[in-house]
Amino acid sequence: RIHDVPSEAPELGTLASAVITIVGRGCPAPHERARRVGRHAPRPRRIGAALALVLLGVASFGAFAASPAGAQTNSCARHGCVDVVAVNGLIDDIEADFIVDTLAGARRSNGVVGVILQFDSRGSAVPDDRLDEIARAIVDSDAPVSVWIGPSGSDALGGAAELVQVADSSGIAPGASIGDVGTQRLSTDEFGDLFKGRKAVGLDRILTGEAAAKAGLVTRFSPTVGDHLISLDGVETKVRTTDGERQTVPLTTVRFSKLPLSTQLFHTVASPSVAYLLMTIGLGLLLFEFFTAGIGIAGVVGALFVVLGGYGISELPHNQWALVVFVASFVAFAIDVQTGIPRAWTIIGMTGFTISSLFLLTEFRPTWIALGAGIIGIGSTMFSGMPAMVRTRFATPTIGREWMVGEMGTATTAVDPEGTVTIKGALWRARVNRATPISVGEPVRVVAIDGLVLEVEPEEGGAIDY
Repeated sequence: RIHDVPSEAPELGTLASAVITIVGRGCPAPHERARRVGRHAPRPRRIGAALALVLLGVASFGAFAASPAGAQTNSCARHGCVDVVAVNGLIDDIEADFIVDTLAGARRSNGVVGVILQFDSRGSAVPDDRLDEIARAIVDSDAPVSVWIGPSGSDALGGAAELVQVADSSGIAPGASIGDVGTQRLSTDEFGDLFKGRKAVGLDRILTGEAAAKAGLVTRFSPTVGDHLISLDGVETKVRTTDGERQTVPLTTVRFSKLPLSTQLFHTVASPSVAYLLMTIGLGLLLFEFFTAGIGIAGVVGALFVVLGGYGISELPHNQWALVVFVASFVAFAIDVQTGIPRAWTIIGMTGFTISSLFLLTEFRPTWIALGAGIIGIGSTMFSGMPAMVRTRFATPTIGREWMVGEMGTATTAVDPEGTVTIKGALWRARVNRATPISVGEPVRVVAIDGLVLEVEPEEGGAIDY
């Protein structure tokens, strides 16, 4: 394990070393570009860790505030720097720009001895020429580029697995996977056949850990990013003994980076399950808002979700016809919601919503959990929740309305045994005795009130003697 990482601010000096000794691991200071992220290490003792981190934080802040603009370059000039870049989720345009820009800025003249792309990606959602651009940036990088697939449970599938092959070296953690490429998307004229010989197994299979290394899909088996780091050419290391255990630690400064928070939001939105659920919830909230008074928080949140979900779907391979059916299904729901009773349009809308949900996204689909949550949630809402809300919102209160008993009205829909009637200009849900069904347009008489449901009978021949 790597228990410490050299500080990027040389002004920390002895204090940083003392703090590292107290904590039992390194805690690198932020560098000038503020692209660092923390890394996990064994938990220290509470009191010692608290004091150590406070001291290191104060020292880091002082060094950061007082250091000149060239502090980062000076730090890298001592033993060099390695940039560890996190690539998570599908490789979309956002991740593509991040990788290309990072590699463009990694120059040996600035002391960068290597770049590690830490992969956890189930594929690429960009066109083939865009994937070629990323591969070209890896191949043409001034600093050597290595890929580490980890930690355990991470993937490099499809287009991500192709990018692994063009890197200078690669490693994989136990429990991490690579493969399922299908047909190579990178240009064979420019990059050659990347999966020939024993590597061909990666075209239609997914290999894990040491099996991937034996098949040649990765250069080495590296349980941790630290193990992978110290095996790279150009990384300076030293051996130290801690509690009788010899450990190899890097002298080269390690800088971690990932997408900025604001950019990470849009990258997350472009994942299949998130995009699908955002669009589903957003349209549902807009439909709810349509049948409530005024413009409330549901409408604002719904509009925001639709915009974000629409962006996510646009970034993913999808069927245009399915998107049209998806939106149209909510229009069908609205036709019946206004009546307060699920009827044929609700069934049509539910059928369209289910089919479009299954075929909306093509290459990368939502998980079955996300699909189930969307379909079941919308079904229960449109068949039960929304009609009940509309009846409660627009129905005439029944308290103190006993005078309605004996009033005459008209059947708006067939009442057999349930339907809707109009009494004094108000729409009501009604119920009649099964022996005396009432057709549309026939006069009805109110004989009782049961909550929000009127019990009615035909004008003549009723089962109850008014």
